[in-house]
Amino acid sequence: MGIVIIFFLIAILAVYGIYSNFKRKNNLAVVFSVLTAGVFGWFAIATAFFDGLLK
Repeated sequence: MGIVIIFFLIAILAVYGIYSNFKRKNNLAVVFSVLTAGVFGWFAIATAFFDGLLK
């Protein structure tokens, strides 16, 4: 369960990174932030589902 919380925190910080880098017009950082939010968000949801948190 602890790993799910860490994954969600990383995904939330990546979403903040998308917003702040989009405001600064830093396109490469936006791309990496989107990828990070997608990957860690997916891992958090999949881990929560298969670990039994959302059953």
